[in-house]
Amino acid sequence: MRRTILKSALVASVAALALTSCGGDDDGGGAAPGAPKAQEARGPITFATGKDTSGKLPAILDLWNKDHPTEQVKLLELSDSADAQRSSMVQNFQAKTGTYDVVNADVIWTAEFAARGWLEELGDAAAPQGIIPAVMETGKFDNKIYAAPWSSDGGMLYYRSDLVPTPPKTWDELKQMCTTIAKPKGMDCFAGQYKQYEGLTVNASEAINSAGGDVMKNSGKEVAVDSAEARKGLEFLVNGFKDGTIPKAAITYQEEEGRRSFQQGKLLFLRNWPYVYNLATKPGKDSVIQTKFKVAPLPGPDGPGASTLGGHNLALSKFSKNKATARDWIKFMQSAETQKRITADMGLAPVLESLYDDPALVKDKPYLPVLKESILKAKVRPVTPNYNAVTLAIQKHSYAALQGQKTVDQAIKDMAAELDAASKRS
Repeated sequence: MRRTILKSALVASVAALALTSCGGDDDGGGAAPGAPKAQEARGPITFATGKDTSGKLPAILDLWNKDHPTEQVKLLELSDSADAQRSSMVQNFQAKTGTYDVVNADVIWTAEFAARGWLEELGDAAAPQGIIPAVMETGKFDNKIYAAPWSSDGGMLYYRSDLVPTPPKTWDELKQMCTTIAKPKGMDCFAGQYKQYEGLTVNASEAINSAGGDVMKNSGKEVAVDSAEARKGLEFLVNGFKDGTIPKAAITYQEEEGRRSFQQGKLLFLRNWPYVYNLATKPGKDSVIQTKFKVAPLPGPDGPGASTLGGHNLALSKFSKNKATARDWIKFMQSAETQKRITADMGLAPVLESLYDDPALVKDKPYLPVLKESILKAKVRPVTPNYNAVTLAIQKHSYAALQGQKTVDQAIKDMAAELDAASKRS
């Protein structure tokens, strides 16, 4: 009798173990997609991010750590260079160590990281109510949510409000002000980011999109840049260098070179990101325009143009050992309270649309309504696992056209051919 009972118990135990093993990939007893799974562990996690130039991020993490003594989040700051950040993340993923539980990834890295099997799917838990639709798209790959949008970004036109009563809405209006305002005062007129790096991809894409063109469509599978609209957009930049709308020195400009020129009073108009606003309003020898500038939407050929969408997403490593904690922490970082803090304290653009109209935030950050308009109309850069090859093609051929080494027509044709090859690469 005793043997029969033991045998029955053993069979039941094996059966239960088998059921548990078979259920290893489910959502833990009917949990919502993206919620912590029953088999996922809890404990300390590490958050890998680019350098926090605001110095305010540790205080935000402390809010979580205070309430979660056994699930602390450790901040690991990487380089302030986007390329170096990506390199560190790629090396960590390839090693499968799980050292980085959550990474703060540029929006253009989602597709690559997800396609290589490095990220956990987050599901609807990473799509909070009220998130800006275009921003939410940056967290998706193959129609699944692999990254949680945490901060957004959009380009704006900074202008000298003491010299320009009404900002230009079109490219022609901008060019006219270069002639009637900037030139008589001996100032440079307009600049963005034109060095051969990611910033040029952003600026070239903005010009092409503003003119009604596209670089790529259908999730990076269809090359669309060989069009009259794309030529018109790139031609605006090329002609800007030729006729003096854009100063020759701007061929070397990244974000900081343009910012310094504008803050020093040498530039009438500047295309740049929101971070410039806080720096330009600070008193000191580095800025002579603290109260002499405002922001407006980027101009286009027939009216306001289209910004390139920027920002960062929180992605959960496939190799993390404490995924349940990581999922809950990501939700905390997307919450309205935390989003308000990163806007007020860190100067980042929130992913929740309502915060752009928050009276207290707008009083402190007057650029938010313009930034909201920029982000709502912004275009996402090509979504593709082969983004590195795609951005290199855009940069290389746009740069050649800006330098006069190729005609706009030839640059577009060469860009299209290289993009086609990149889109077919596995």
